[in-house]
Amino acid sequence: MSIRVAVAGASGYAGGELIRLVAGHPGFDLVATTAHSRAGHRLDVVHPQLAGLDMVLGETDAAALTDADLVFLALPHSQSAALAAQLPPEVRIVDLGADHRLADPAAWANYYGGSHAGQWTYGLPELPGQRELIAGSTRVANTGCYAAAITLALAPLVAAGAVRPADVVVVAASGTSGAGRAAKEHLLGSEVMGDLSPYKVGAHQHVPEIKQATGATSLSFTPVLAPMPRGILATVTAVPTGDTDPRAVLAEAYADAPFVHLLPEGAWPHTAATVGSNSCHLQAGIDADSGRVIVVSAIDNLGKGAAGQAVQNANLMLGLPETTGLSTFGVAP
Repeated sequence: MSIRVAVAGASGYAGGELIRLVAGHPGFDLVATTAHSRAGHRLDVVHPQLAGLDMVLGETDAAALTDADLVFLALPHSQSAALAAQLPPEVRIVDLGADHRLADPAAWANYYGGSHAGQWTYGLPELPGQRELIAGSTRVANTGCYAAAITLALAPLVAAGAVRPADVVVVAASGTSGAGRAAKEHLLGSEVMGDLSPYKVGAHQHVPEIKQATGATSLSFTPVLAPMPRGILATVTAVPTGDTDPRAVLAEAYADAPFVHLLPEGAWPHTAATVGSNSCHLQAGIDADSGRVIVVSAIDNLGKGAAGQAVQNANLMLGLPETTGLSTFGVAP
C-alpha cells in the first residue's frame, strides 16, 4: 500500500527536490503540495524540472495536509512548529526547518530568537543509536545542511576521543541554493559569479546544532558563499589527543552506513561528485606543519543536507530500507 505524502513549502529549492524524490519513490504517493506566495500556481511552472506532475500548489494550512500519512515541512525557520501542532498525532512529520533541532532553549533564543518549540528526535541516522530512535518516532527534526556535512566529519572523532572537543575550526563553502529561493540582492548572478564571500562569521545558526550533535565544546565556524547552485565542502580541523589514525576511526564508524563514503587514501572530496545523491564523501589526514587532524566533507546541500536526508529519515520512520528511493551516486558532468 502506498504512503500518502504531502510537502509543505513546496515552492522552494528543498521543496522542489523533495517532490522529485517523493515522485520517484516506489512506496510514496504524492497527494498534496502547498506554498505561501505561490499558492494557486501550477507545480510545473514553479519547478520546470517537474514537468509531467499535474498539480497545483495549495495554501499551506493544516487542512491541506491532514489526509496525508507523512508530511514534509520545508518551511522557513520558526514557521513549522505552529503548523505541526495542528496536525493529528498519527501523521508522521519530518521538519526540514530548525524549529525542533535544539535541546537548549537558550541556544534557540541566542541564534534564532522567539519561543523554543521543544526538541524532536534528531534526524541524522549515522549517529550512534539514532536509526533506532528515528524508526520509533512520528516527529523527526531534519539536520541543517552545514550541520550534516560537519557532524559526519567530526562526531566519530570526538566520540572516539581521537580529537579534543575544544578548538575545532571549520571553514565551509555552500552553493547559493542553501540561502533559499527568495529574491535577494546579494544572491543575484552578477553578485555571486566570480566571487567567494564569507557571511555570518562567528555567529552562524548551525553552531549550537553542530556542538549538540558532535560533542564539540568550542567551535569556530566560517561559512562561505560559493558561486555554484548546490553543494557544500567543509574543512574541519581539530587537535589530536594521540596518534590515532583519523581514517581508521571514520572507516569503523561508517562501515555499515550506505550513504557515507570514506574515499581512498589520497583522494579528496569535491562537491560535483555528490550532486543529485544522498551521499557524503569524506577524507581525513594530518596537517604536516601543525599536526592538526583535517577532515574534508562534501555533500549536496539539497540532498544529504535537506531533501535526501528527509526521505532517508522518513524511510526509517515507516519501516522501509533507508536507501529506498535514494541514490548513493552523483550526477556527472
